[in-house]
Order: sequence, then C-alpha cells, then structure tokens
Amino acid sequence: MKLTIDTDNGTLTQSGVSEQTMDLYSKDAFEILSREWVRIGWDQKYPYTFSWMGRPIIQLPEDLIRIQEVIYSVKPDVIVETGVAHGGSLIFYAGLCKAMGRGRVIGVDVEIRPHNRTAIEAHEMFDAITLIEGDSVSQEVVSQVQSKIKPDETVLVILDSCHTKDHVARELEAYYSLVTPGSYVVATDGVMRDVFDVPRGVPEWKNDHPAAAAEEFAALHPEFCLKQPDWPFNESELSENITHWPSAWLQRAA
Repeated sequence: MKLTIDTDNGTLTQSGVSEQTMDLYSKDAFEILSREWVRIGWDQKYPYTFSWMGRPIIQLPEDLIRIQEVIYSVKPDVIVETGVAHGGSLIFYAGLCKAMGRGRVIGVDVEIRPHNRTAIEAHEMFDAITLIEGDSVSQEVVSQVQSKIKPDETVLVILDSCHTKDHVARELEAYYSLVTPGSYVVATDGVMRDVFDVPRGVPEWKNDHPAAAAEEFAALHPEFCLKQPDWPFNESELSENITHWPSAWLQRAA
C-alpha cells in the first residue's frame, strides 16, 4: 500500500490493488493515518517514553485514557492485572481506585525483579496494591488471586503478561470466571497483528497474538461480548480507538 499526503490540495491518496483519493481532513483519512502512526510509533518504541507517578508505564496514552473511562464506569472493587514489569500500570490503576474512594489492585507476574518490587513497595500507592509472583496460569497463582477476592466484589481483569495466543487463551480460561456481570476482561496488545511486518516486528505475530485468543474465546463463551466500550463523551464523527489493544475488550453480560 502507498499513501500520498497532499497538503496543498488537502487530499490523501491510498493506492495498491486499487486507488482511492479522499479529503485529508476526513474521518476515513484520520483512521488510515492513525493506523500507520500506531505502526511507526510502535516500531520507534513510543510507549517506552512515558511514566506514571515516577514509574515507567509502557502503554499508549490513548489506551490509558480509554481504560480510565471503563474503570470509572464499572467502579471495580478489584482490578487484577497479569504482567507487572516496572509497575507503572499498577500505580495508575491504584491511583484511580484511590481517587474514586473504592478498589484495589492485584498484580501478577512470573518474575517481579527486585528493583521493581522495591520501587513499587516504596510508592505512595502501594497500600492499594498486592503483588503475587508466579506463573499467571498456574493453579497455585490463580488460587492465590481468588483467595484475595470476596464473593460480592466487582472484578475487572487486565491481561498484559506473555502475549502469545496460547498463553492469553490460557489466561482467559483461568480468570474469566472472576469477571463480574457488566465488567470486563481485557486482552491487551493485539497490536502485534498489525506490526508483524515493521522492522521490529516478528512474522509469526500475523496470527500469533492476543486478539486471536480473545476472538476465539468470545466464540466459545457467549456470555462475553467482544466489543470496544462506548465512549462516554464524543462530539466528533470518530468511532474507533487509536490503540495497541484491538479486539481486546470482552464484557460479561450484565
């Protein structure tokens, strides 16, 4: 595919199998250019330039704003996140819980490196965070997570650890029963399917990615709907997230 931006005439031309010219300032042009911006930004490690309250967060800012919208709507008592890394996401979610006056976060990772654990445990938000170290799909770890959730609590789950299709499929099966009606399990980083052919990409990602696991899970579990959450505010013509999390949002029927 070839994209030609003509700022003098205000057009975008997309050519390949066929050619289409459109208004550069249209919804369609915005979505096409945004997709390429996401691909280039991913290759340039754009998400590796952000921190949240002192901790590297390694997320696309647009995804953080969108999940903030969902968290405020659901108001979970417990947010379970697999994948801790530097802890920035845990700090972000814990801060939202404190701002709402409700909720806490459970972070699970196969390895929580000592310097990251030290920094997370020293953080102002740590009193709203529980760390569990171990394989997220092992029965021992899943049981530990379950033991920290009360029967009447609202739960939201975010899967952000190993991003192979097989591992995400196993995480979905391990944690979906924790998700309460109206809440979500989010299989992040399906962007892998869109960046398999950029310089830092891996050809196998074309089919081996979290979105594929989420799509298959939704087909097997009709109580979950795979759908981007509605935006609570929108005065534009736009309707699609700019995201690293395509086909990620699995909502349990209310």
